[in-house]
Amino acid sequence: MAAEPRRRRGSQHCLRDRRRAGRCGVTVAASASADCFVERLTELRAPVDVEWARRFFRTDDEFLGARMGQVFALAKEFIEMNLDELDRLLDSTVHEVRVGALSIMGKQAVRKTTSDDHRRALYELYLRRIDRVDTWDLVDISAHQVIGGYLIDSPRDVLYRLAGSPNWPERRIAMFATLQLVRAGDLDDTFAIAEILVADEHDLIHKVVGGLLREAGKHDRPRLRRFLDRHAEHMPRVALRHAIEHFDPDLRRTYLNRTKEST
Repeated sequence: MAAEPRRRRGSQHCLRDRRRAGRCGVTVAASASADCFVERLTELRAPVDVEWARRFFRTDDEFLGARMGQVFALAKEFIEMNLDELDRLLDSTVHEVRVGALSIMGKQAVRKTTSDDHRRALYELYLRRIDRVDTWDLVDISAHQVIGGYLIDSPRDVLYRLAGSPNWPERRIAMFATLQLVRAGDLDDTFAIAEILVADEHDLIHKVVGGLLREAGKHDRPRLRRFLDRHAEHMPRVALRHAIEHFDPDLRRTYLNRTKEST
């Protein structure tokens, strides 16, 4: 049976808090507990091919079958959840529960009213529980918001440490986190980490490297082309295809003809 946070509050308590939140027209922080979140999420359970889901997400997690859009909408309702409760959600072996936790963390990180201290606390929680961010989709939910967003005004050594990790999810986090930096117009770390990971052997790194190069290239096309001139011949084809997605057809063919099939 899937492990879930131990329920300390009965369903009636959670229901009362939900009704009170509706009357007030706002989310009631007192109801934003891990137990209530799991209870609400369980109500969204649907038939699911668990073996297919495990192959698709490359995990041994349990699955409820809730749709991702439903999980993200529920996370929005629980945006006031505190760090201790988020920590409890990250313990779950149910995939959608961790999806919810990371979505809440991302929403808090980008909220304009969030204090700098809280953004730092979210960043520290993410790094402390990074072992629970262990599938490609979990990385992509909020690594850019929680890690990248915090690092906009902070030293970025952690990105290079993660890029050198033996664990592919940590390397993916290092690359994907730079999306927030790119959106802020800061491209240096994206290109630097792409240099580190451009020949990575794991297929789940190829696409994210190419995707971030593409995004950086929207800001500085000549710099992207210089990068590709150095690496196109040997970089994985998937990474290259994503990097050149916005090039005109002739230029795409030019770069693709220089590649060797990746294994």
